[in-house]
Amino acid sequence: MLTQDELKTQVGQAALQYVQAGQWLGVGTGSTVNKFIEALASMKDQIPGAVSSSVASTERLEALGIRVVDANEVGVLSVYIDGADEIDGQGCMIKGGGAALTREKIVAAQSKRFVCIADESKQVQALGQFPLPVEVIPMASNQLIRQFAAMGGVAQLRLKDGVPLVTDNGQHLLDVKGLTISDPLSFETEVNQWPGVVTVGVFAHQRAKVCLLGTASGVKTLNF
Repeated sequence: MLTQDELKTQVGQAALQYVQAGQWLGVGTGSTVNKFIEALASMKDQIPGAVSSSVASTERLEALGIRVVDANEVGVLSVYIDGADEIDGQGCMIKGGGAALTREKIVAAQSKRFVCIADESKQVQALGQFPLPVEVIPMASNQLIRQFAAMGGVAQLRLKDGVPLVTDNGQHLLDVKGLTISDPLSFETEVNQWPGVVTVGVFAHQRAKVCLLGTASGVKTLNF
């Protein structure tokens, strides 16, 4: 039986097949993506570089000699490789457990194809078991907590060392429990319109086109 860490290594290596020589790519954030970054080092001389979704991933990429540029310095990216906290049968995801959801969504929108890499524990019938991350303007936090309560969710400010976590963008995060998101596209559209929401962690408009799922019997490829 493979460990979760071994499954992450498998899908990280499998994602290399979607990296196009000579093309810029987008790189996400998280423990599974870290395995992909390690594997990407073997191809670093074949690509011009990457756009990264977080400070943490940028540091990892640069430490391995992979050039990282600002998203504004390049045009369309050939592919975006990132993980997910949950992914459903249509390629819609919940992301943001690592607090990088806004930059992740920006890079995903800039990319031709989103390839999700995850282990099989992340596959769900309906989104919502994982607490939904929402990046917010701090002054709107309590109002947004009330709005989520009105739809049956319980939202809490994410803390780090007893104080509100501050994202790479200087904002705060709410984590919302108690939701079943049966229509991710409509849900994302609605919540994104609420004043004070920077980004909601539902990725339906920027859903995955491919998911490389680490399973006990090997890497399973899902196309959406």
